Order: sequence, then C-alpha cells, then structure tokens
Amino acid sequence: MNIENSRYQGLYFLWREKKKLILTRNLTPGIKFFNEDLISDNNTEYRVFDPSRSKYAAAIMQKILNLPIKENDIILYLGASHGYTCSYLSDIIKEKGFIFALDISARVVRDLVKICEIRKNICPLLFDANKPDLYRDKITKVDVIYQDIAQRNQVGIFLKNVDIFLKNNGYCILCIKARSIDVTKNPKEIYKQVENLLNKRLKIIDFKTLDPFQRDHGFFVCQKK
Repeated sequence: MNIENSRYQGLYFLWREKKKLILTRNLTPGIKFFNEDLISDNNTEYRVFDPSRSKYAAAIMQKILNLPIKENDIILYLGASHGYTCSYLSDIIKEKGFIFALDISARVVRDLVKICEIRKNICPLLFDANKPDLYRDKITKVDVIYQDIAQRNQVGIFLKNVDIFLKNNGYCILCIKARSIDVTKNPKEIYKQVENLLNKRLKIIDFKTLDPFQRDHGFFVCQKK
C-alpha cells in the first residue's frame, strides 16, 4: 500500500483503482462515526474522507492551494451539523488542538455530543451563529474560523464572528452556498459579490468552486488583515 503525504497538513492520499482517496490519521483508532472506511498501514489507521460529504475534502479534490488548518490549532466551526467534517478536522489538529463546534439545531448537536464523548478535542455548542454575543463568553480567540451555513446572510454571519473571535492574522474559511443567497442568480455572480464583500475586510488567499462534488458551492480561504 502506498499512502502518500499531501501538501495539506494532516492529510494523505491513496490511489485505489485509479481513484484518489483522501485520508486522515484516525485520532481514535478502531472507532468510526459515519460508516467511513478505515485503512490500516504499518500499524497506523486512516479514515477515508469523502468529498461528496465535505466541502473541505471537495476543495482538496479541486486542488485548492492553501488549507491553513494544522496540528494544535484552535478552531471555531460554525454550522458543524452532525460533525462529519468536524471529525476529520479533529484528526488534523490532534490532541492538543481544539474545536468549538457550533450549530443551531438541537437534533444535530445531540449527534455532536456523541462524538465529543469520545473525541475530547471537540466541544458542542447549541447557538445561533448570527448572534455571537450569546456565546462570546463560551469561546476563546481562535486560530481558524470555518463556516458552512446555508442562510441568505451567510457572509454577514461570517464577518461578525471573524471580528469577534479570530486572532489577528488568523485564517478563516467560508463555504458559500450560492442558491441559499439568491436562487435566481447564476452562482458565478454570487461568488463575485461575495469576493467583493470579503475583499473589503479580509485578504483572500484562494477560491475554488466545488462542482461536481458539491453543486453550486464555493470555497474561500481568507486571512484577517
């Protein structure tokens, strides 16, 4: 088995039947949360990271240049949902990193709690990301903000949280759901509007569209000025 290091921190590649698989080292060997495939090699267990289920993995498949999340990072994850992508970021940041995993849905936060009982580097938070003052005292300053929220004002939510929680020169990732902003407009037009808004406040490091893995989605990597 030939598992390759990738240029992205904490991520590996494996070619199987001419298909590239994305892997992370399993922080909790022998345990899986989403029926993902586990692969063992030289006494190391890896989890297969599916780009059809994660914008982060889809961005890798689209050859995004820069993914800033690394070992020991403190992350605020807005829109963590059931915790699929969050669990893989947990692998990347390892034991000394930490994720504040926030979602507005009580049902999905219950699923997050089950993961957090095993993964001690994730904390579930039941809050509305549009109201950061309600959880301001629950979260420290963070190295990275990652947002995956399907709301019309998703850019405004992102910038509010960046202003409050992101360290100076910290990185932030915004997954844009174009159809949630305006279903009548071409997604390319939406991405351009978002780019103009972000450029006023942040340095844009890279951008990729995520088709065909995530239809009508864009992925911005930015840095706080």
